Amino acid sequence: MLYSFSLDIMHLITSWLLQPVVWGLLFFTGLAIYEFGLALGERLSVIPALQAAKQKQALISQGKKRIERADFITRIAPMLGLMGTLIPLGPGLSALGSGDISILTTAMTVAFDTTIIGLFAGVIGFVLGRMRRRWYDNAIGELERLEIAESHADTAKLTPVVEVNNSVNSSVNTSAKTA
Repeated sequence: MLYSFSLDIMHLITSWLLQPVVWGLLFFTGLAIYEFGLALGERLSVIPALQAAKQKQALISQGKKRIERADFITRIAPMLGLMGTLIPLGPGLSALGSGDISILTTAMTVAFDTTIIGLFAGVIGFVLGRMRRRWYDNAIGELERLEIAESHADTAKLTPVVEVNNSVNSSVNTSAKTA
């Protein structure tokens, strides 16, 4: 009796989960498409503007946030797709046992649809994450190369001053010895 009661509760909870999983998948698919649009704006205007302003910390901060969001989509959307695959299979297989093929057909359709949507959103998130990593790494690397070049240029400017000071000191020492 306790066993059948716990199975009934488990089936009830599982049946309640399908609708939020489907809504979550639709949300993450929309978020992935929105992030794709943001990525185009980032690549064409935001990253070059931060690079031109030499805002390395802002570039690092924004890059981390954007890459984390893409990674979040990459991980969560396929998980929801898997949940959306497995949840309808239970009732579908049960319907197969009782001979109701129409319920099985609907369950299989939902299972395949949620799998495809979850993988689609995950692929978009994965591609966005990879592109953003490359873009931000290149931009930060370029800023670091500029910093190194500027520090070498500053060092080169100071070197002649030291040589002039050494020349002046040696001429003062020479004139002091002759006097």
